[in-house]
Parts: sequence; C-alpha cells; structure tokens
Amino acid sequence: MARLAELYNKEMVAQLMKDNNYSNVMEVPKLVKIVLNMGLGEAIQNVKILDSAVEEMATIAGQRPVITKAKKSIASFKLRQGMPIGCSVTLRRDKMYEFLDRLVSVSLPRVRDFKGISGKAFDGKGNYSMGIKEQLIFPEIDYDKVDKIKGMNITIVTTAKTDAEGKALLKLMGLPFRN
Repeated sequence: MARLAELYNKEMVAQLMKDNNYSNVMEVPKLVKIVLNMGLGEAIQNVKILDSAVEEMATIAGQRPVITKAKKSIASFKLRQGMPIGCSVTLRRDKMYEFLDRLVSVSLPRVRDFKGISGKAFDGKGNYSMGIKEQLIFPEIDYDKVDKIKGMNITIVTTAKTDAEGKALLKLMGLPFRN
C-alpha cells in the first residue's frame, strides 16, 4: 500500500470527520482517480513528437498512456477527424497515491519560482485541475533525451460534493495551495 494511502486511512479520515462533522465514514471525501493529459497540436505536422510524448508519459505515470484522437475536423487547423493529437493516462488506487506523493514531495518543489498552486482551479464539484508547463520537473525524465518541452494537464477527481471539501482533502494530502 502506498505511503499516502496509509496516511489517508489512518489520520486524514479522522481529521476530515472531525473538521466537517461527518456522522459516517462513507461521507468523507476521497480520491477517485488522477488523469494526466498531454494535448499536442504539433502532432499534426510531426508524428514523432507523439511517440516521444507517449514514452515520457509512460515514464512519469508508470503505465502506458492511450493516444487521443481528434473528435471532429477543423479545416483552419488542418485537422481531420480521427487524427492522433495527444495522449492521456488514468491512474487509480496505489499508482494514483504514489503519483500524487511524488508530485507533491519531489516534482512541484522543482518548479522555478514556485509559490504554490492556485486554489481557484476547482470545478464546483470538488475536482481539481492544474497545468504543468514543462515535463522536466519530474525526476524520471532524462534532460538529455528530451527533444521538445511539453506541458500537461493533471486532473484530480474526488468524491467531495463541494470545492471546500475537495480543497480540505487535497490540503491534507499535501498540495501546496497559495494563500
């Protein structure tokens, strides 16, 4: 079992129950999944970018990503329906907790001029999304093998009903929110 998952079960559940006056353990919000998404518009001209992105995402996440395809054609972008334009991976259970642990304790502190992440990126139902400008903050990525700096979106899905509950959960998980 991942370190963060154990910590959640032993300490965070009790803390959240006390803070939010929950009567039942099942009311306590928990993580459902973490989705990593890398959209690559340049993949239209250069398909090799997509291959390197898939390899890097597999290294970061610890499991093979799915190649996402365009849903509809857009002539001004020279994009046709079904063309590969990105990749995404969904992490659940232990891999999800391990990734969040690595993100909070190793990767986010490596961001240049880091002052914390925005507390306003919730969707109204307790789910949090954030963007990362470069994949180099992950220690698994070898700087010499990177051909192009690519960003990614990270979405953390929780069972929280409100943004406040979701923020309380993620704050206990160790996400460094700005004040």
